[in-house]
Amino acid sequence: MALEACRSCLSCLLIPLALWSIVVNVLLYFPNGNASYATSFQLPNYVWYFEGICFSGVMILLLAVILIALECSVFHQCCQSESCNKTYRSFISIVLALLGVAFSGYSCIIFTLGLIQGPFCNSSNGWDYIFKNTVGGYLTDYSAWSQCTEPANAVEWNIILLSILIALSGLQLIICFLKVAAELKRTLCGTYSVFVQVTKDPRLSSFFSIYKVSLASAISLNRRRSLLVNAFSVPLHIKSRQYVLTVDLLHPCAIQG
Repeated sequence: MALEACRSCLSCLLIPLALWSIVVNVLLYFPNGNASYATSFQLPNYVWYFEGICFSGVMILLLAVILIALECSVFHQCCQSESCNKTYRSFISIVLALLGVAFSGYSCIIFTLGLIQGPFCNSSNGWDYIFKNTVGGYLTDYSAWSQCTEPANAVEWNIILLSILIALSGLQLIICFLKVAAELKRTLCGTYSVFVQVTKDPRLSSFFSIYKVSLASAISLNRRRSLLVNAFSVPLHIKSRQYVLTVDLLHPCAIQG
């Protein structure tokens, strides 16, 4: 129930995370507040992937805006019926949330690799990745940080910003997973009603009108509408007469003759 209640606010949480990801990634291009290293390309190679700006930033921001628009009640109708429109909106929301999982997951991996590799800095042996062979062991070896003489505080700058980016992309990943779970729960778990509609023989209308099969007892945890299937009709032939069996999985209603 808590997941269903927070479903609408999950998309809104992605917006500040994406904006912060862009800001923090931009700071990586100015170690210690100096722009000269970016112009001379003396920055770690993972910084030039633009993952914090493009993927966990702009792309996640666009996905969040679209998801919020899909949840809006005044969204443009793509079908003739409201139930069909909601079905496609739910499907698109799931696809977009899965894309968010891919974008944020990719960014989290790149940030982690960049943190393990270490900063690109100047030492007694020249410009190089002096911590690349430590496999992240330099993170706790504070005495080795002094080997980087330029840029100033390069190790601290690299560790702090990349850790923040990993946290931001990790939160985006979790939110997108929760968004997928919430949409699937709303789609697959709900109250389903079945009704029979008879045509071409009005004498049997009163007979079929007393039968109504409800699956609410089978799925009693969630009584919201299902957006998975709109309706389908199956032709039946009973005693040389043709009837139409219509199963509506979206709108609970009584049997109609």
